Amino acid sequence: MILGPKILLKLVKEKKLVEGLAKRELTNPEGAGFDLRLGEIYQISGGKAFLGEEERETPKIKLVAAYQPDKSQTITLKPQAYYLATTIEKVNTPKNITVNFKPRTTTFRCGLIIRTGNVAPGYCGKLTFAIKNDGPMAVTLEMGCRIVHAQFEEVKGGGSLYRGQWQGGRITTKKREKQI
Repeated sequence: MILGPKILLKLVKEKKLVEGLAKRELTNPEGAGFDLRLGEIYQISGGKAFLGEEERETPKIKLVAAYQPDKSQTITLKPQAYYLATTIEKVNTPKNITVNFKPRTTTFRCGLIIRTGNVAPGYCGKLTFAIKNDGPMAVTLEMGCRIVHAQFEEVKGGGSLYRGQWQGGRITTKKREKQI
């Protein structure tokens, strides 16, 4: 079951389900969840990547833009370029809630493809996802713009808490790591 704004706002206030929400989300959220904002943009800058059965390594990254309150900043995403992005907001998911994401429709109307994952119960931290400009023209984003819609769902029937290395919002590995 997807949790609606009344329940979500109560959980934000009582349990800090989401930290750093925009005033708009705290007073008048749209839809059945919260819109999350663009916090940082990274480019993959080299190194190597490895996805093994027991070990993983992600490429090196370079920060190219970061949201700063009260300062307007834009970044232009070139056609066919691939980026990693984080949200301004941080989540603190309890053992009975998971989060799934939907791109805002204006992203794909501009040619942007947003790749997201699932947030497991027990994860705490900012969120990372991918943005690819799959369109024919450059797209300019203002840091802090609403980029994804987060839907929170109740987990029934058990499950386990997140125990991976990305806890806390880490973006990449420093070297090859053994999986937990």
